[in-house]
Amino acid sequence: MEKFPRIETERLILSELKESDLPFVVEYLQDKIFSDLTSNIPYPYHIEDAEFWLKMSREVFGKKKGFTFAIRDKEEKIIGAIGLHDEGSDKAELGYWIGKPFWSKGYVTEAAKAVVNFGFKELGFNKIYATYFPHNPASGKIMQKLGMEKEAVLKQHLKKDGKYYDITMYSIFKNKD
Repeated sequence: MEKFPRIETERLILSELKESDLPFVVEYLQDKIFSDLTSNIPYPYHIEDAEFWLKMSREVFGKKKGFTFAIRDKEEKIIGAIGLHDEGSDKAELGYWIGKPFWSKGYVTEAAKAVVNFGFKELGFNKIYATYFPHNPASGKIMQKLGMEKEAVLKQHLKKDGKYYDITMYSIFKNKD
């Protein structure tokens, strides 16, 4: 796949991240809650963080190891992001965030359904999984809405800000046997 894919859903457009998205990304991710609820979003979030993220997203796509989609409204304004990253052995990790003004509207679930479908049908993955901190149950609800099932609680799996955290892992398989 040479060109970055574009996926359209009922309310959203999932497409490649652009430099022009970065000021919006920085604005959305200024709220400390994003750092608190995720393993890899720093606080405070600076333009340099967004530039690094864009650079890494492009490199991973270039190596055919991952897709970081901007989640956009139909006017093509970025409202969040969702990624699918190849972990080898025909499996991929799903990750996402969405700007606070867009919470609780079903946008992440809509985007994630499209990305999971893309992962199975276009990329040939057998398994797609996602993890979340127990103090972020809304993320776990999204995973359940995708048809993912709880696979494990990974004890003290992540260290952030000097503290160890358990994370819950959900997964879905191409063929649900």
